[in-house]
Amino acid sequence: MIYNQHEYDIRMEWGLKGVEELAPISDVIIIVDVLSFSTCVDIATSRGAFIYPYQWKNETAIEYAKNVGAILADFKRKYTDGFSLSPTSLTHITPHQKLVLPSPNGATLSLTTGNTPTLCGCLRNAKAVANFAKKYGKKISIIAAGEQWQDNSLRVSLEDVIGAGAIISYLEDRLSPESKASLAIFKSSQETLLSDIKECSSGKELIARGFEKDVLLASDFNISNCVPVLRNGYFENGNI
Repeated sequence: MIYNQHEYDIRMEWGLKGVEELAPISDVIIIVDVLSFSTCVDIATSRGAFIYPYQWKNETAIEYAKNVGAILADFKRKYTDGFSLSPTSLTHITPHQKLVLPSPNGATLSLTTGNTPTLCGCLRNAKAVANFAKKYGKKISIIAAGEQWQDNSLRVSLEDVIGAGAIISYLEDRLSPESKASLAIFKSSQETLLSDIKECSSGKELIARGFEKDVLLASDFNISNCVPVLRNGYFENGNI
């Protein structure tokens, strides 16, 4: 009870343990993985595609894709020759395309929310997701996915706390202290959003690897009305 922020309507936590604490007592849960799962899901579902989150990048993903009649995203991030965990690669996805998208962060969290309604949020669709979440009830939990250190422990990531705060900025009910802190960080970065995302650790890593386009797409604020909703194992645009 101490860690689940149950006294408040709007809660914010990190990672898998955050999902485990908050999902059972929430009307809806929002997964935020700005670089890059949530951004990928927004871009793909806004184009009418169906995204199947999957935890592992191994042979089981190949079998899973076959079972659901989907294609499998490339395990290696790249812009061209198919789809991957690169938002840029998904800008040309077609309506009704089924895609299995493995991710150790956002996808993994999406698959652990149980029966709690689950949305996928990022900077691109922050307002749309927040407004849609209100339809489920007052108890709204926002989970920042974070990244992983080499030992697989959680690395708190600036882009995800900013993304969570962006969504929280459109929610009016009682905010937990964690939600207030996330909101404050978003407000402090709102005027310098692009530079902060580019210059944070995750942004610098992707730019150094040649994926600046992905960072730019992820930094776009409120340009999407898409609300990815997890239903029957896949995300689809629920705001249509």
